[in-house]
Amino acid sequence: MAKLAKTCTLRLTTTKLYFILSEKVVNGGIAIWCELTQGHFFNEYNMDGYSEEFNEIYLDLTPDNLLRSLKSSQNAKSIKIKLTKKHAPCLTFEVELPSLSSNSRLVTHDIPVNVIPHRLWDDYKEPDMPDFDVSIYMPPLKLLRSVVDRMKNLSNFVLLSANQRGQMKVKVQTDLVTVTTYFNDLDHPTWRRDDSQSQEDRGSLQRDPAQFAEVHVDIRKLAQFLSSQQVNPLKVICNIVDNRIAHFFLLHEDVSLQYFMPVVST
Repeated sequence: MAKLAKTCTLRLTTTKLYFILSEKVVNGGIAIWCELTQGHFFNEYNMDGYSEEFNEIYLDLTPDNLLRSLKSSQNAKSIKIKLTKKHAPCLTFEVELPSLSSNSRLVTHDIPVNVIPHRLWDDYKEPDMPDFDVSIYMPPLKLLRSVVDRMKNLSNFVLLSANQRGQMKVKVQTDLVTVTTYFNDLDHPTWRRDDSQSQEDRGSLQRDPAQFAEVHVDIRKLAQFLSSQQVNPLKVICNIVDNRIAHFFLLHEDVSLQYFMPVVST
């Protein structure tokens, strides 16, 4: 998140944590929804939210500040995270570090946060899964990142296209050169669709498997997204709504992340 956004929202519930970035996709912004199960990360977890009915907390913060606190705590014996109020609301990290003596050292980091009032929570709902035209498992991200890093020296935009026959193309085109990288034999996930959907809504199910769906996206945003992936996801799904949006779904045993990237005009 620190590589993808200067600020984000941290949503805390009794069972999960969410990192959320919700820019206006229609205006060229990106949207991110990252979900973590708290039981995978904490030995003890207690929270008291807005109310008994709405037992949640929403905080605006700078992820880079959070990253620095965690990096400095890599050798810690224990870390306790608390929401405190000092000069302003803070996420306070109480870090117990090993010492040469029998006593441990306690280091405290205070990260300023902004508590989001309940009336604004609806602005941070999980994005809807797009009614995609093509859904495909992506090639290894390290390989794709290498391709995109080379292409970004040629153009500001990249054409990403795929079909249901396991084919994906990554292409840049200028007045002087056209470069295309092909990936074949990629698997595609099987999604269960609601039987109540109309025929129009299920258009992607009737789509010719050989027909490509495509999106033009900002190549630097795509490169930034690929370079930020350090969680080593088990699988990455790319959903494409033809000429509208690219939706990336990263699956990991501890983390799931959705990344929405809008198309750009070329």
